[in-house]
Amino acid sequence: MLNFMPFRLMWILALTFTLTLLTSPALAHAYVNPATGSDRAGPILRGFDKPEKNWLPGHRGVDLPLNIGETVLASGSGTVAFAGIVVGTPTISIDHADGVRTTYQPVHAHVSVGEHVEEGDAIGILGHPTTKFPGLQWGAKISEEYINPLSLLPRPTIRLKPLN
Repeated sequence: MLNFMPFRLMWILALTFTLTLLTSPALAHAYVNPATGSDRAGPILRGFDKPEKNWLPGHRGVDLPLNIGETVLASGSGTVAFAGIVVGTPTISIDHADGVRTTYQPVHAHVSVGEHVEEGDAIGILGHPTTKFPGLQWGAKISEEYINPLSLLPRPTIRLKPLN
């Protein structure tokens, strides 16, 4: 019975993970990491922490490592919806054809509102942090619903290996 329990637990975890992937809404197009241009998440300085209500504290995006002055890339093709300052923070927002809006802070824009950008295009350079957290702040939402921007990246291939 003792050897059966780890196998059963592993099977339950694998089944749960598979069902989660199958029932998660899949977007029609995968995006890229705006700090690297890669289709992989890479290191994360601060993760997504969606608040229960939009007005409550939380973290509505992820912070990615990038140095001040380095280039920020469009995570997907779309139209620049905003390029300016929000509460003292240089900000760019891009509307994508699939209904997602991505936002990048603190980024000094090299693009203008209404301009079309392609995935991987340089959209600006990283400015000095306006919070206590360094790096690129990358957010995403659909309508008024914040989503984890890492969910826009292609799902990684996961292979389970036997314990023995």
